[in-house]
Amino acid sequence: MESVRVANEEQTALWNGLGGRGWVDAQAALDRMLRPFEDLLVESTSVPPGGRVLDVGCGTGSTALAFARRVGATGRIVGVDLSEPMLALARERAALERLPATFVTADAQVNAFEPASFDAIVSRFGVMFFDDSVRAFANLRRAARAGAELRFVAWRSAADNPFMTAAERAVAPLLPDLPARVPGAPGQFAFADGGRVRRILEQSGWTSIDVAPIDVACAVPEQDLQRYLTRVGPIGRVLQEADECTHARITAALRPAFAPYVHGAEVRFNGACWMVSARAG
Repeated sequence: MESVRVANEEQTALWNGLGGRGWVDAQAALDRMLRPFEDLLVESTSVPPGGRVLDVGCGTGSTALAFARRVGATGRIVGVDLSEPMLALARERAALERLPATFVTADAQVNAFEPASFDAIVSRFGVMFFDDSVRAFANLRRAARAGAELRFVAWRSAADNPFMTAAERAVAPLLPDLPARVPGAPGQFAFADGGRVRRILEQSGWTSIDVAPIDVACAVPEQDLQRYLTRVGPIGRVLQEADECTHARITAALRPAFAPYVHGAEVRFNGACWMVSARAG
């Protein structure tokens, strides 16, 4: 299962470098931040007892492990991701809980999954990074059994999620060379256009497609904010390599930008997403 066939070289480099290391460092804070979306995904996905589930872009394993707890010892969970640093942590977590989860370092858009082998294919914010989304979802369709469910959550637009881009806006004057986000390009907001998501799934062979907007009220401990800001996203990656002076200037600019989201001991924000479901016809 340790296939490493790769098509998406830019994302592979990112998630095996600063991007992956940042997520590992902030794993506990990120799990708390994204838990409401994970809970919605697990609760809304139809998985038979002892079922087989593929978690795409599984990262450090939180969602895969949640499904592993659900399917029990007779089930099987496979998590796939480009990032070996993130998967190393996922494997440690699975071993600690003795859960039926296997983690594969691979590019899901080209990996040779066993055909018609999964009862459900899921993802918590892990499917927006393909450089050829139609190819990727067609490959996942081949891995699904007849009637299997596809269900994932993906961010809507940057404009709908101001919390997620507040750091970039705050430090833009200090980092004029920070690359701009390109609409539709692989990344956090690649699936901002719900119509495009539907077309991708139609073209890749899925049926019974539903792309529904959801807005999730999120609240995380205020103590998690610093680790999130300094380890994750474009600014977090800059800060991982910044000298002491630059680090101090950037972090000083960041804190005021997040003041509207801090309410006592909590950070509160709205997560604007798509809940997407489809069937392997």
